[in-house]
Amino acid sequence: MIAFGPIPSRRLGQSLGINNIPPKTCSYSCVYCQIGRTNKMQASRSKFYDPKDIFLETKLKINDMNAKGEKADYITFVADGEPTLDINLGAEIEFLKQFDIKIAVITNASLLWMDDVKRDLMKADWVSIKVDAVDFDAWYKVDRPHGNLDIERIKKGSLDFAQCYKGVLVTETMLASGINDNKECLDGIGMHLAKIKPAKAYILVPTRPPAESNVKRPSTSKLKEAFNSIRTMVDVEVECITEDEGESFFFADDIINDLLSILSVHPVREEVIDKLLNKRKINKKVIDDLVKKGLIKEFIYENRKFYRKNQEK
Repeated sequence: MIAFGPIPSRRLGQSLGINNIPPKTCSYSCVYCQIGRTNKMQASRSKFYDPKDIFLETKLKINDMNAKGEKADYITFVADGEPTLDINLGAEIEFLKQFDIKIAVITNASLLWMDDVKRDLMKADWVSIKVDAVDFDAWYKVDRPHGNLDIERIKKGSLDFAQCYKGVLVTETMLASGINDNKECLDGIGMHLAKIKPAKAYILVPTRPPAESNVKRPSTSKLKEAFNSIRTMVDVEVECITEDEGESFFFADDIINDLLSILSVHPVREEVIDKLLNKRKINKKVIDDLVKKGLIKEFIYENRKFYRKNQEK
C-alpha cells in the first residue's frame, strides 16, 4: 500500500504516510536505518508510481478515516527509501494538496544539490532534512552514501534550499555511539546548522532495531553533551527525541494490509501491536502467521521485541 496510517509522529501529530518509493531504494544505507540495509542504491531520480494512483489511494484512505471519525494533521512523504528519488514528487504534492491537509517531506537531503529536487520540495509545507555529519569520514561511516554523492555538494544544496524555502524547515541529526557523537563531529554539525537556521533542530537516537546490530544510542551523559554543544552554536530551538511514538495507529477493516504497510516503514513494538489487536478483538495468531510466512520479522532491541516487514517478500 502506498498510503498508510495515520501513525503517531513525534513531530507532526497524526501523520498519514505516503510511501512513494519501492523498497528499499535509497541513496544512503544508514547504519541505524530502522528498515534495514539498502538493497537498491540509487543517486539519480526515476519514475516509480503514477501520481494519479497515489492520489486515488490516498483519497480512499482519507475517506475511510473520515468515516471512522479520524483525521490526519499532515500527509507525509516518508518512504521505504529516499522520497526525492521520485521524479514525480512535485506533481504528487500538488495532487495531494487538494485534500487541504498540510504536506510534509522527510528527506536525507542527499539530492538537494539538484535544482529540480529543490523546486519539488518548495511545494511542501514542512520539510525535514538530515544532517548526521558534515565531514566526509563520519558521513561515510554513519550514512554509507552512494558512491556518486559528494558531501560538499549536499551541504551547499542544503544551505541554498534553506535560504529560499518559505515553509517550515527542520533538521534531524541521528547520533550513533562512537560514530558521529564525538566533539569534532558535533562542532561541525553545530556550525552547519547555524548556517541553515532551521525552525527547529532535532537530535535523535536509535529507538528501533537498526540495520547494523552493533549500533547503539549514545550514553545519557554523551547525549547531554551533544545537546549542549549544538544548542550553544545555533540560535534556534534544539529538541532531543529519545523515546518511541505513542500508540495512536489507525487501522481500516483490512488490518493485515494496513499493518504490513506500516511495518514496511515503521517497526512497531510488540506491546503496541498487542494492544491494537486486543482493541479490535483480533487474535494475536495473525501476527504469528505473518512471522511463519516470512512476511514480517521479529527483532530484539534494547530488551524490547519489535516487528518489521520483511522487505525481501
